[in-house]
Amino acid sequence: MSKVLGIVAEYNPFHNGHLHHLQTSKQETKSKYSIAVIGGNFSQRGSCSLVDKWSKAKMAIMSGVDLVIELPTIYSVSSAENFAEGSVKILNSLKIVDNISFGAECSDISILEDIANVLYREPSEYKNLLSHELGKGLSYPKARENALMIYLKNIKKYNNVLSSPNNILGIEYIKALKKLNSSIKPHVVERYSNDYNSTSYTGNIASSTAIRNIIKSGTFKVLPKVMPESSYSVLIDNIKVGHIVSDISSFEKEIIYNLRKMSTSEIANLPDVSEGLEHSIKKCANSCNSIIEFLNLIKSKRYTNTRLQRILIYALLGITKKDMQISKKVTPYVRVLGFNDSGKYLLSEIAKANPKLHIVTSVKKFEDECRNNNLKSMLAKDIYATNVYTLGYEFDSHANLDYTNSIIKL
Repeated sequence: MSKVLGIVAEYNPFHNGHLHHLQTSKQETKSKYSIAVIGGNFSQRGSCSLVDKWSKAKMAIMSGVDLVIELPTIYSVSSAENFAEGSVKILNSLKIVDNISFGAECSDISILEDIANVLYREPSEYKNLLSHELGKGLSYPKARENALMIYLKNIKKYNNVLSSPNNILGIEYIKALKKLNSSIKPHVVERYSNDYNSTSYTGNIASSTAIRNIIKSGTFKVLPKVMPESSYSVLIDNIKVGHIVSDISSFEKEIIYNLRKMSTSEIANLPDVSEGLEHSIKKCANSCNSIIEFLNLIKSKRYTNTRLQRILIYALLGITKKDMQISKKVTPYVRVLGFNDSGKYLLSEIAKANPKLHIVTSVKKFEDECRNNNLKSMLAKDIYATNVYTLGYEFDSHANLDYTNSIIKL
């Protein structure tokens, strides 16, 4: 069959930069079809989605993606390593994907592959360097960056590569491909104009962060310039009915309540909590009244804000270290959020290529028929995450949308 492109994204929301990446990736890899694995209602950097996962799927399909698959919540709120590995495991399990394309500030894929090789092989010299850097009290990302710079012995070539979240994700995608011995080939498209965290916009390009800030400010007139018309239309429809969630602060009372209710040992059982951090979390939760106040009280050079915010998401959604361990051992199900005619064809090809694959088109049917308790538990987290997410709506905060919302078909 013709070539198939795989993309991993959050599309939070889908903007012109995403459209450029999709079209450029298809052109450069000579792919006829595209499959996107997207994060659901909560994001990898410790926040939440601006609009729900079905709206994001609709934006993607209306802009040319053929098939949209949900990345299970357990992966979508994980560290870059588990986020990437979960995504790649899904794309690899489809047995029809030729390339995976990602956007990054570093356009030289050989540099990303050099770093991925070290992280995959973990030579003893590198591990010793990492332990030494961690011993200085640095955060894990900074310690890892320092250790890699020393090990690779070429600071000029590799400098600042690991300072970008997009480069880090790209490296993790490549590492996951190596770990799975996958035949999928990595492809990078250089990001331009504005990086992920940029709060400004240039011409018709704005980052997802900038777009969310524009919406918070209530000045929507710039949005048609930086988003495809179809994405803008879906976004405005959600805004009109009060179905947007601006950031994690929408759930701050629920998060602080959960942390106050949890024992110190239960907090210690949250992913990313180590080295006695649970005591600081408990103390801060008992004395603060907002997420901003919490983060200001607990921040240190040892723990990045992103890591701390992910811990808050784990507390909100009841995700434990055991859940995370299970996610590393299983091949996830393929939860279909939407497709067009080409995507329908791709689904039939996927079913033929891998007949044993768990393809979820009906949550109720999957619950009734699946005999894998780990996968059922993982799906239960997705359902619960949606139920929590809608509490952030201004109106109509209905539960059980995973049972009642239909797959997007265009």
